[in-house]
Amino acid sequence: MRVAVLGATGTIGRALVPELARRHEVVAIARRPGPDADGVTWRAADATDGDALSEALEGVEVVHHLVHSLGSPDFEERDRRAADAVARASAAVGARQIVYLGGLGDDAPDLSPHLRSRAETAERLAAGSVPVTTLRAAMIVGRGSAAFETVRALVERLPGMICPRWVSTETQPIALADVVRYLAGVTGCEAAYGETYDLGGPEVMTYRTMIERIARLRGRRPLIIEVPVLSPRLSSLWLHLVTPVRAGVARPLVEGLKNPTVARDTRIRELVPFEPTPFDAAAREALEPDRS
Repeated sequence: MRVAVLGATGTIGRALVPELARRHEVVAIARRPGPDADGVTWRAADATDGDALSEALEGVEVVHHLVHSLGSPDFEERDRRAADAVARASAAVGARQIVYLGGLGDDAPDLSPHLRSRAETAERLAAGSVPVTTLRAAMIVGRGSAAFETVRALVERLPGMICPRWVSTETQPIALADVVRYLAGVTGCEAAYGETYDLGGPEVMTYRTMIERIARLRGRRPLIIEVPVLSPRLSSLWLHLVTPVRAGVARPLVEGLKNPTVARDTRIRELVPFEPTPFDAAAREALEPDRS
C-alpha cells in the first residue's frame, strides 16, 4: 500500500515513517524533505498548498496528517487552511483514508485555542469525501515532544517551582512508541474508517505527579508550591525563561493544561491490541541521551 506522511520531519513523523516503511511504500512529505531511503520517497510540499499536495499525494491510498502550526501567531487559521487543503487533495488523488492525530480534551466546553484548533481540524477533514480516522492523544512522552520537553526542563533546571492549579489536572500520558503503533495499526484498516479513538497510556496521573516521577528518575526532588492564580501569559513567559520551549508554543500548551486529558473510549485497544508502555519506562527511554 502507498502511504503518505504529512509532517514527516516532526517528532511523530520521524518515528512513524520507518515503522510504516516496514510494510508499505511511504511518501514522506515536508517543507524541507530528507534524502530517499529504502521504501521511503521524500517530497516537498506545504500542507496549505493544494496544488503541491495533489502532486505529492499522487497514487497514495492513505494520508497521515500530522501537521500543526503551533508556535505561529495565526496557528488556528493556518491549521484550518491545511485541513481544507489536505481534504481536497486527498479526494483529488482518490485516497481511501485520512489518519489524523489530534488531542484529548477537545470535547470540553471551555477549550483552549490549541485544543479548539485540533478539534476543528478533525471536523474540517471529516467534511471532505475521504473517510477520516481520528486518534486523540494525551501528552506524548518522547524525545522532541514539546510538552514532555517542557516538563523535563522544569525538573532539570529548577530546584523548586511555583505552579498554578493546572498541576492538579489529570492526564493520561502515552509513550511515543505506542502512538506510532496505533497510527500504523489503523492504516488501511476499514473498520477504523470514520471513527474517532482516544489514546492514553496505562496510568492516569496529575501533572504534579508526572513532574515528581520524572524528577525521581533524574535523581531530583524539586520543591513544588501550588498557587491559585497564574495567568497563561505569565506561565508561558515563565516557561520560556526556564525551558527550551518558545513562548509562542508554551502559551497554547499551558492554556490547554486546564482541560483534563483522559481516555474515556478504550476501543482502540481491541482494534490494535498490545501491552501499553508504563509511564516510567517511556520517560526513562525519552530521558536517555540521543545516540543517533
